[in-house]
Amino acid sequence: MEEHPKMTTRKYKLLALDMDGTLLNDNHEITLETSKWINKAMDEGIHVCLSTGRAASSALPYGQELGLETPMVTVNGSEVWKTPRELYRRTLLDPALVRQMHELAVEKDVWFWAYAVDRLYNRDRWLENTPLEQIEWLKFGYNTENDQLRHEILMALQDMGGLEISNSSPHNLEINPLGINKAAGIAEVCQLLNIDMSEVVAVGDSLNDLAVIQAVGLGVAMGNAQETVKQEADLVVASNNDDGIVEVIRDHILI
Repeated sequence: MEEHPKMTTRKYKLLALDMDGTLLNDNHEITLETSKWINKAMDEGIHVCLSTGRAASSALPYGQELGLETPMVTVNGSEVWKTPRELYRRTLLDPALVRQMHELAVEKDVWFWAYAVDRLYNRDRWLENTPLEQIEWLKFGYNTENDQLRHEILMALQDMGGLEISNSSPHNLEINPLGINKAAGIAEVCQLLNIDMSEVVAVGDSLNDLAVIQAVGLGVAMGNAQETVKQEADLVVASNNDDGIVEVIRDHILI
């Protein structure tokens, strides 16, 4: 098969896509136009990688919809997948920290959730008979629209130490092990694909995208992104409901 003449001369070789608020519109769908342009990029030899706070089981159906067989970063970088079903690296939260975070959630009386390898736990479905130390924890999260309460939780988390704190919406906090984020995950994907971080375009909308947006060759904020993300990005495109991903591919990758 004849190699496409531009495949080896593209400035960017990997497109790392956040999912909620970025790849997916507010109905949690990939539009036909976005899907079409992602497939155009793949046809031109561009690697497309999902880079999400979601668990792998939740991200996988969308990867299948797009026909992706490339590496994948899930749970904000706590997991890196060599292929959609082949785990490359997993980093767990210290159960002692999970216990502290759970106690803080109960004390503040806010909604919380925690991703474990086996399932999702939350305030309504917490541990019953299994000791907390026997669970493989990946990520902990809080959600409250009370800004003061969320700030108090953030301060308490920072005092704990050993935590990577971000968010996936203005009203939540997401916690991974210190040093574990999407930037670290995409750096590992680059090693797997033998490319440089400068050859990556990363697109996102929330604070859990900030590290990777700052670390890659072209960091892109969606039009619906949080203001901090927009300020740190190299480029701001249309919103997730207006096919901002199409703009990235058409105007900045396939040129």
